[in-house]
Amino acid sequence: MRNLTLLTDFYELTMMQGLMNAHMENKQAVFDLFYRKNPSRNGYVIAAGLAQVIEYIENLHFEEDEIEYLKSIGSFDNDFLLRLKDFRFTGELYAVPEGTVVFPHEPLLRVKAPILQAQLIETALLTIINHQSLIATKAARVKWAAQGDGVLEFGLRRAQGADAGLYGARAAIIGGCGGTSNVLAGQLFGVPIKGTHAHSWVMSFDNELDAFREYAKNFPQNCVLLVDTYDTLKSGVPNAIQIFQEMRAQGIVLKNFGIRLDSGDIAYLSKRARQILDEAGFPDAIISASSDLDENLIAQLKLQGAQVTLWGVGTNLITSADSPALGGVYKLACEFAEDGREIPKIKLSENPDKVTNPGYKKIFRLYDKITGKFKADLITLEDETLDGDQDLTLVDPNATWKRMTLPGGSYEIRNLLTPIFISGECVYQSPSVMEIQAYCKRELNTLWDEHKRLVNPQIGYVDLSQKLYDLKQNMIRTLRG
Repeated sequence: MRNLTLLTDFYELTMMQGLMNAHMENKQAVFDLFYRKNPSRNGYVIAAGLAQVIEYIENLHFEEDEIEYLKSIGSFDNDFLLRLKDFRFTGELYAVPEGTVVFPHEPLLRVKAPILQAQLIETALLTIINHQSLIATKAARVKWAAQGDGVLEFGLRRAQGADAGLYGARAAIIGGCGGTSNVLAGQLFGVPIKGTHAHSWVMSFDNELDAFREYAKNFPQNCVLLVDTYDTLKSGVPNAIQIFQEMRAQGIVLKNFGIRLDSGDIAYLSKRARQILDEAGFPDAIISASSDLDENLIAQLKLQGAQVTLWGVGTNLITSADSPALGGVYKLACEFAEDGREIPKIKLSENPDKVTNPGYKKIFRLYDKITGKFKADLITLEDETLDGDQDLTLVDPNATWKRMTLPGGSYEIRNLLTPIFISGECVYQSPSVMEIQAYCKRELNTLWDEHKRLVNPQIGYVDLSQKLYDLKQNMIRTLRG
């Protein structure tokens, strides 16, 4: 396990020294990690990366060579560097489970710890959660566009570095991909690895038919042949059919077999290939497609009647090319005095979207009791409770004339934030990646189709409790004079 303690911004360390020298190191602080805007004009985000956050915090410590490096910079005093030798995380962390559908402005992670500890971990938490949540969300969009077809993640060679390829593959599986080409991801995360062969395989033989025959001999139960090296319809598909006929004549039961298209007009070629394969007696042959796909192109190909049954998506998925950053932030929400009294904190801005929600908070998710569908999220202060038997009126905090009343008994309540670390000890067991994927699928099924559409989706309602809303407004009035 790598020690990522120095995976932080320089100003986290300078603030830590400043806080220590101001005798504030024991102050208990609460930070919220959240984001303000859905990526790719989406209606939601899939939270991901928590398992890596846990690994990071459990291994959080400064080695001697790291302290020597910081000493060599000349910016830190000896007392501060000595304190780093015994540095450990002793606080608490609550989080929404990986695979959860989340919306802007609600805490995905809530950290309560001595302020030096809470400050140091900011950058690492953001880079882990921002990246994996972004790719998981992109994968969910691609899967939605595919309308039930299989989707594979093929992006390693185009990822922004090895770690982005590795953890991007993990996130893509969480978001709904059925497998990845990334072999290391398969080993580390226990996810399916998939793939066929390259054009170079075909070009290495004297002719296409020999190349296909040799591949089929090596992989008779995973024989998906790349048919566009020379001529898709005149050469590739007919040669693939000949190989399938030979395999059948040899008594081989054909499973997971078919063709892959990697260029040309995918809609036209897939329709013609389907017709040819069906007429030859192979209606169950897979037609796989790759070639710079994303959710928007897949949706268009589906509208054109493309007969693709398996989509391999690479560059545009692993980089979330149209929206390459989630933009999550980590903001101080409150502090606790020595007597345990909570002191709410708020950041103000001329941009209303950047005004933070103060206080020690949690998130209640409300579902329709009959349909099980999502109704709204309600952010409350930690000491608040809800009674599902009572009528509940929800008010849009940015447009208070927008109101919705849920009759008592018509809705179910779920607290989204789950304890992960208590007093510095991990109390949470991360599910496997495939278990997270199954959970994510259930989460997505609680959304209405209006939330999942690719263009102009309905954004989920996220409201503030009356108590939290009043606290926020009072603090704004006080600080603005």
